[in-house]
Amino acid sequence: MGASPSPRKTNKNKVHWLQHHWYRITPLHLILFPVSLVFRMLVALRRVLYRNGLLNSHRLPLPVIVVGNISVGGTGKTPLTLALAQQLVERGWHPLIVSRGYGRTSSNPQPVNPSNTAAEAGDEPLLMARRNICPVWVGADRVATAQEALQVNPHCDVVLCDDGLQHYRLQRDVEIAVIDGARRFGNGLLLPAGPLREPVSRLRKVDAAVVNGGDPLPGQFSMRLDGAVFYNLLDPRLSAVPGDFRQTRNHAVAGIGNPQRYFRHLQELGVSFTPHAFPDHHPYCSADLSFADSDAILLTEKDGVKCAAFADARYWVLRVDAQIDPSLIDPILRKIAPHGHQAA
Repeated sequence: MGASPSPRKTNKNKVHWLQHHWYRITPLHLILFPVSLVFRMLVALRRVLYRNGLLNSHRLPLPVIVVGNISVGGTGKTPLTLALAQQLVERGWHPLIVSRGYGRTSSNPQPVNPSNTAAEAGDEPLLMARRNICPVWVGADRVATAQEALQVNPHCDVVLCDDGLQHYRLQRDVEIAVIDGARRFGNGLLLPAGPLREPVSRLRKVDAAVVNGGDPLPGQFSMRLDGAVFYNLLDPRLSAVPGDFRQTRNHAVAGIGNPQRYFRHLQELGVSFTPHAFPDHHPYCSADLSFADSDAILLTEKDGVKCAAFADARYWVLRVDAQIDPSLIDPILRKIAPHGHQAA
């Protein structure tokens, strides 16, 4: 059993080629490093302009919790957002999730319904809406999106902004940065020479740093993704466990920020498979997954919402949930409680 990306060569593999350089030091950095320095200065200037009011930012009439990261690619923001939403609901709050909706065909604010397609809502917002924890809205302008969503959902009393750490137009009460515990910060350089959107020093300014799948440093919080039950994409009433795939020919597909995390998870479950890594947010078509020798095609939830239209009985989705440090929620509640909410 291997866990390396699929050898199929297409233009989408250019993304993997660039990431290969982000997580090690190569001669390419001699060329890209000067550009990274310019990018770093622009990032710092933009933050100063917002901090000093030279660029306009907006405060909503209720607390805002931003979940994001300082690096490009998946770190586990969406599972953490869902876990926080669930914990807030259990404590008597009524959260609203706001997301950009990357990859959707429109930029206008809109609610996300479970019946939407990924093209209409974005893959991650659609995944979150189908969990049915709280209202989910998408829009390129998060301020306008939240304002419109609150008119429709006046009972909501806290906003969770998925992937909005660098969206400074929206003022926030709590900032949470998610760190990939395996890849960390790659070569430590900013774009385009490295994977960082902001320097590592930015973590000193956030309210909480959450390490997904690794050992947290003092003052940080731990998180891991758990899941061992698959559901059938064609008929979600059907479920399977890892043992059901031990005698079958399996192909595992991951179009997420860090496909290797999914492949490692399957390995830990004892499932043998041929891996196929796709770029994050890849818009699948049936030809992408036309594996002639497959009894089962094992997908992430994020990929499953984009493959339902052409799925057959071989398509299975692994549901994962974030298990977070139980001490994370209390400091968040202390930060947002002054807004007047009395949690149940």
